[in-house]
Amino acid sequence: MTTDVLIVGAGPTGLTLACDLARRGVDVRIIDKSAAPPRSSRAKGPNLRSLEVLASLGAADEVLAAGSLPLPMRKYRDQVPVADFDPYADPAPVPANAFDWPRLIAQWRLEEILRDRLAKDGVRVELGAELVGLDQHSTGDAAAVTATLADGAALRARYVVGCDGAHSRVRKLLGIPFTGEIRTDQVMVCGDVEIDEGALDRGIWHQWFDATGAVMLCPIPGTRAGWWFQAGPERDGAGVPQPPTEEGFRRLLTRHTGLPGEVLRRATLLSTYRVNVRMADRFRDGRVLLAGDSAHVHSIAGGMGMNTGIQDAFNLGWKLAHVLTGLAAPALIDTYEEERLPVAAWTLDFTSARLAETMAAIRRPGGGLDSATAPEASGLSTGYRWSSLAAGAPENGPRAGDRAPDAPCRSAATGAPTRLHHLFAEPRPTLLGFGPESEEILREAARTYGDAVRIHRVYGAEEVPDDPAGVVDHEGRARAAYEPGADGTVVVVRPDHHVGLVAPATEAPRVREYLALLCGGSGATVSRG
Repeated sequence: MTTDVLIVGAGPTGLTLACDLARRGVDVRIIDKSAAPPRSSRAKGPNLRSLEVLASLGAADEVLAAGSLPLPMRKYRDQVPVADFDPYADPAPVPANAFDWPRLIAQWRLEEILRDRLAKDGVRVELGAELVGLDQHSTGDAAAVTATLADGAALRARYVVGCDGAHSRVRKLLGIPFTGEIRTDQVMVCGDVEIDEGALDRGIWHQWFDATGAVMLCPIPGTRAGWWFQAGPERDGAGVPQPPTEEGFRRLLTRHTGLPGEVLRRATLLSTYRVNVRMADRFRDGRVLLAGDSAHVHSIAGGMGMNTGIQDAFNLGWKLAHVLTGLAAPALIDTYEEERLPVAAWTLDFTSARLAETMAAIRRPGGGLDSATAPEASGLSTGYRWSSLAAGAPENGPRAGDRAPDAPCRSAATGAPTRLHHLFAEPRPTLLGFGPESEEILREAARTYGDAVRIHRVYGAEEVPDDPAGVVDHEGRARAAYEPGADGTVVVVRPDHHVGLVAPATEAPRVREYLALLCGGSGATVSRG
């Protein structure tokens, strides 16, 4: 039996992809070599764009409940507090954003939520399944991949996606180079620790710096005494970094913070982190693709690692689904590498710059990890204007390839509050029509595509709605975000919330052509206007 997609690796990237495919009705299997659900502690939570992805998958509410808001940072110098800083203090709400704050949540807790979400679609992670071989071949008209496991079992799939981390077996089996460098001089030890209640304020992310090193402690949401521990490593007489141990953590705690080592009761998930800046030369080899750390790794500065993987998966999921279900030509999958490889390259440069800024900052009293923050880390500005799927370049409003702005609206049928991103959450393209002139195109798309496309007329506050599927832009926020023309505008939003096409209502052929590319079973190219 051949499954549609075999995912190798059950971290946040693999789970996001599995959830997205399963909700689209794609037959998916996800395997992991770990005997028990893998646990990792480094990633501290989703950024704003990843929260939008999780909301589309139906998992954001649980993440918000299990996580916490970002915490203010307290910087110490030689054990003395010298500065408090809250990079997210009192943010002004942005109507074009679905979320105002990123969230802190343990990676292992996020993975639990995603596994539970996946199970609702009848898919469970297959543990203890270690990949050892890949063979791409064709049998008749059906190309497929055979994955061989360590126990001798063979799994057949139409596509395989490697989400198995920086040491990816999938990438190695494909022989894809992983180009870059390991910066052996930039080393950190990490772990989850339990600290006596009352020893530290749990409303603060504590950061101690001095001439010999650093310790950083951030409370883990959902726990009473759990903290994320990060520190410069102990070194031997020759300056060689030593592996992390529980006793070593106690010594580091006392040396840099002045707290007695015995307040640290337990340490788990110990690991050594070395700055590793590498990227695969390509993200696809035939019917095998790479996503997340399998395709790119970089500095943790800016918190982009897990988030970039989640967003890789969300870009890839709908494309695989449209091809597998016959809605689009196989060439659509080529746009995954076309779009995400440049994003990965930018991320390597961005995080390296953030790391350099942070390393300079912590040498100064009052400097800390807030130096790694930047607006780009939200993920909201990431887009694909260069993509072959970006059709047209309007003078005003979002351009094709940009993330589609959100806006508060009301249901035309009930008057209940809603948002544009609630409309986009369905696993299919969305067609928005601004102005009465757009209505003929909307009706034509409804006749042609039925449920394959979500179609919504966006009414101004002064208009009288006559389509119950429409929404009322009662505050004018949608019009302000999309800046439609006076003669009506049509916007096609891709299933991953990116603008595909913005066109005047008078240009119906361009709209037809673009919808055919996404879900008409056509291999047509798009006029870029």
